[in-house]
Amino acid sequence: MANPWAGEVAVWLEGQRHVAKLTLGALVELEEALGTSSLIELVERFEGQRFSTRDVLAVLVAGLRGGGWTGSAEDLRHVEVRGGAVEAARAAAELLARAFALPGEG
Repeated sequence: MANPWAGEVAVWLEGQRHVAKLTLGALVELEEALGTSSLIELVERFEGQRFSTRDVLAVLVAGLRGGGWTGSAEDLRHVEVRGGAVEAARAAAELLARAFALPGEG
């Protein structure tokens, strides 16, 4: 089980459970992947439901890598995510929310 207090989110790939977490290193990787100098814009896009599939993929890859997964964006493009695109977007939004929540918040 993923530990929400540690910012973890469970993501199922090809029937296997993985823990995703946006560590500081994962956040740096995410900024580089999206070519942005700030993640605030990305958080706002998710909050306003204006995110792209590229955003979802980048957040999931960074989070999975932060959780110890060694795959790449190309790998993630070719695996089955349990729940499909809707679950992938939900998990990405949850990762961002948990990464920026203060202890005791939502």
